Amino acid sequence: MSVPPTPAAPQGAGLAECVIAWQRQHGRHTLPWQQTRDPYRVWLSEIMLQQTQVSTVLDYYARFLTRFPDVQALAAAPLDDVLALWSGLGYYSRARNLHRCAQAVVAQHGGRFPDSAAGLATLPGIGRSTAAAIAAFCHGERVAILDGNVKRVLTRVLGFDGDLAEARHEKQLWALAESLLPQTGIETYTQGLMDLGATVCTTRQPRCDACPLTARCAAKTQGRPQAYPVKTRKLRRRAWAHALLWLTQGDRVWLVQRPPRGVWAGLWTLPQADEAAAWLEWAASAGAKAQVGPSFVHVLTHADWTLTPVRVALADDAPAPAALEGRWFARDDALALGLPAPIRRLIS
Repeated sequence: MSVPPTPAAPQGAGLAECVIAWQRQHGRHTLPWQQTRDPYRVWLSEIMLQQTQVSTVLDYYARFLTRFPDVQALAAAPLDDVLALWSGLGYYSRARNLHRCAQAVVAQHGGRFPDSAAGLATLPGIGRSTAAAIAAFCHGERVAILDGNVKRVLTRVLGFDGDLAEARHEKQLWALAESLLPQTGIETYTQGLMDLGATVCTTRQPRCDACPLTARCAAKTQGRPQAYPVKTRKLRRRAWAHALLWLTQGDRVWLVQRPPRGVWAGLWTLPQADEAAAWLEWAASAGAKAQVGPSFVHVLTHADWTLTPVRVALADDAPAPAALEGRWFARDDALALGLPAPIRRLIS
C-alpha cells in the first residue's frame, strides 16, 4: 500500500479553486434547500439525502415542510406522524433520529440549532460530516465534509489507497480534506464537492470528460477510478423469507406495530410468520379462506427479504381475531400510519 499523497502534491494543489469555479458554472443551484440558510431546512435535507437520490427526496422534503414547518412542530409531533410521512424513503432510523434531534434542539437549545459544527455533532443522528455541511451552508464555517460522495472524489483525485475500513486511514483522509479547504467560498466549495460526487464522479461510470479535476486525478491517470475508495470490509448480505398475514374485514386491515429496535422499528406492518403454512392453518381455525399471493423480494441494505402475502378476508360478522397481536384499522387510517413501503403498496 502506497503512502497517501500530501496536499502539496500536484493532485491537491489548486483543487479547491477548480471545484469552486466548476460549481459556479456547472453545479446545482436550484435545489430548494440551497435557497435558505435556515439550519432546520438544511439539516432536514442533509438527513433525507443520506443514501437517497435527490430526485426521490424532493417530494418528501416539500411534504415534510408543509406538515412540520419548523423544528418546534416536528418536536411536538407524535413519532407515528413522522414515520408516516417518511414511509417509502427507507432507512427509518433516520426518521427516528430526526424526531429525537428535533426534541433535543427544543428541550436543550431553546429551539435553535447550535451554530458550530462541534455543537451540531452533539445532537442525535448528526454525525461529523452532516454537522460540517450544516455549519458551512448556514454559518460559513470553514470545516470539511466527508460523506460518501466526497470520499469518492477525494480518494480518486489524491490516489488515496488507505483502507477506509480502518479508523487510522479514515482519520488520514479527514486530515487531507481539512488541509484542502479554501480560505474563502466554503459554501460553494462544499456544494461543489457534493455535486461532483453526485453527478460526475459517480460510483460505476464516472464522467471524467466532464470533471474539472481530470488533469490532476490520480485514479484517471491510473485508468482505474473504480478502485477508489478502498474499503475491504464488505457487508455480508443475508437472505430472509417470511409470510405476511394480509387480514381484512370489509374496509379494515389488521396491523401490528414492530418493536422499537430492528428492521422497520416502530412501523406498523402485517403480522409475520416463518412460513405461509402457519397462516393457512390460522385461517382454517378461524373458518376463513386463505389465498397465498405471489412472493416478492424487498431489498434491504444487508439482506434480500422474500415476502409472501397470505390474503385472508373475514366475514363482516366474524369475531375479532383471537391470539393474534395487533388491531384493526380502517384502510384510510392505516395508510396514514408509518408503513414500510412494500406493506403500503399491498394495502393501497
